[in-house]
Amino acid sequence: MRPFILFALLLLAACAEVPRPVPLAPGVALTLPAPGELGRVVEAFQVVTATRGGEVSVFESRLATTPDEVRLVTTDPLGRRALAIRWTAAGVEEDRAAWVPVELRAENVLADLVLLYWPDAAIRRGLSGASLEGTAGGRGIWTGDGEVVTVRHEGSDPWSGVSRLENRAWGYALDVRSAVMGP
Repeated sequence: MRPFILFALLLLAACAEVPRPVPLAPGVALTLPAPGELGRVVEAFQVVTATRGGEVSVFESRLATTPDEVRLVTTDPLGRRALAIRWTAAGVEEDRAAWVPVELRAENVLADLVLLYWPDAAIRRGLSGASLEGTAGGRGIWTGDGEVVTVRHEGSDPWSGVSRLENRAWGYALDVRSAVMGP
């Protein structure tokens, strides 16, 4: 009986998702912190404008965070559900519409969310290949070649207003207009 229990425990440990680094730029990665490291419970409505190579996409998202999980649901301008993400200590689950590009991975969406809102200390712990520098109203991810990711917030509370993330390495920008719905 003991070998069976040991085998079952090893199998369960193998199935647990180990956080893996999410590429932010060539040679730069972020291991996602725990959802609870945000340090607050938030329910927010967001309008996101994504720009890449002259193409502009707009979508809406509803975001809910607790110490145990983050839930994000995005819809397109027609109200069609595009992507649903659930992030817990056990890992990341996603449900995507067939028309959403496969290159848009849940881990990348969460990494951008972390860069926009999580505390500097949580980002620094998971950052490799670069350094994080806080600035007035934002932060930057720097390598020896310069700033690869810039985050700027209008106002004192990034959850109530406009935030901008610009990833120079991958050539895209996100303008996120947020409104807190609760609590």
